[in-house]
Amino acid sequence: MAEVQQILSEDIEARRDRFWCREPELRIEDVLTAERFIDAVGFCSAMTDSRRPGPSLYIAVCGRRDAHMPRNVQKDPESRLTWTIKDEVVRRGRVYYGKLRGSRATFISRKLVPHFNAISGLGRKRESAALSQAAQRILKVLRKEWEMATGDLRDASGVIDRTTFTKAIDELQRVFKVIPAEIVYQPKFTYIWSLAESRFQDELGMTISREEALREIARAYLFGAGLTWRGELARVTGLSNPDEGFATRVAPGVYRLKASP
Repeated sequence: MAEVQQILSEDIEARRDRFWCREPELRIEDVLTAERFIDAVGFCSAMTDSRRPGPSLYIAVCGRRDAHMPRNVQKDPESRLTWTIKDEVVRRGRVYYGKLRGSRATFISRKLVPHFNAISGLGRKRESAALSQAAQRILKVLRKEWEMATGDLRDASGVIDRTTFTKAIDELQRVFKVIPAEIVYQPKFTYIWSLAESRFQDELGMTISREEALREIARAYLFGAGLTWRGELARVTGLSNPDEGFATRVAPGVYRLKASP
């Protein structure tokens, strides 16, 4: 803990407060502001709190750096507002949403979708070798129907077991094949699943090198973070080697943005 406090000076924390909307006057209160926030930071978690590093929609809704998710989220106004905004952002489809690294729900700006896809995406020729049988069956149905509610998709794909279905859907989200297109609450709660290319065909069709993808994702994170503590960049993004043209290696696993404003 002492090391983290030494690395993250108050200047760095203040920068994060500003860029990650961790101040009361910057807090997110509606879907349009949320979309602008996601575009500005490049990518962020949906519902993580201050116990995990990186920008988060929930923390931005709270407008404070020490935001903690309560146990009873249904009765907490900040949690409910975040959930409502998240659902509307998903419905509008202006930014990417899905479970990526570590199966955590993540928002990605359109400009960074090609870069994340270059690292985690899966080409069609590799699907039969890389995807589970359950994931392949779900994908085959969606390529025919384009959109389907969870229950209907389970029945049509033959992946009836809920646990197996959930694992397969998570697997498809991690490789940029499937996204939740809408969350429906009436007459009962369900996700509407769709092909990622239905909303992000141009972005997913771009060819970007892994090196460029790593560089731009790290650049987006460091622009808001200013400085990372040891292992933070890898924990948030899965990356560990920012390009030396924009980041200075302070210590092993620690990077500072050059010419920080």
